[in-house]
Amino acid sequence: MKRYFITGLLIWVPLGITIWVISSLIGAMDQTLLLLPESWRPYNWLGMHIPGLGVILTGVVIVLTGLFATNLIGLRMVLFWESVLQRIPVVKSIYGSVKQVSDTLLSGSGLAFKKVLLVRYPHPQAWSLAFQTNIPDEVTGQLDAEHVAVFIPTTPSPVNGFYFYVRRDETIELDMNVDAALKAIISMGVVAPAMKAELAL
Repeated sequence: MKRYFITGLLIWVPLGITIWVISSLIGAMDQTLLLLPESWRPYNWLGMHIPGLGVILTGVVIVLTGLFATNLIGLRMVLFWESVLQRIPVVKSIYGSVKQVSDTLLSGSGLAFKKVLLVRYPHPQAWSLAFQTNIPDEVTGQLDAEHVAVFIPTTPSPVNGFYFYVRRDETIELDMNVDAALKAIISMGVVAPAMKAELAL
């Protein structure tokens, strides 16, 4: 009986959480419909609430924003707005940090995580998954050997972690993409894809 109960939980818990997260996201995006004038809101001319229309509106707004920001006038307006935000004491810290993280994770300009590595952490006899990031030139000039910058995410929340500089010859480069590594971290190792490691020691 216990085995059947646990098997049932393993089926319903991830399904229920997935449905809850998706419905929460759709519900949050549907709030964008409130930005429309009262007479334009779908409920007023359809007579019923249709979940997901806010998702379409959000997607359209995001695409139009990107389209606007890629032309010369739009780019100048975005830069002007960012310069204004950078002058507001508290907002400057929050906006700057969030923008740097989003630029790193979402941009296609090569600033995202480059490789998946194994590094010795939290002690010399242990290894942890890490993502290679960018190392500032100012730091490189102060180190006596070739180092790499790594971000070591925590489990099961990979948005938190530690940022270190480690010697390149003390890392192991893995034949694993970032998505697979994130799945392993979030699942606490339950979802562990096959890995091939090239020993750099």
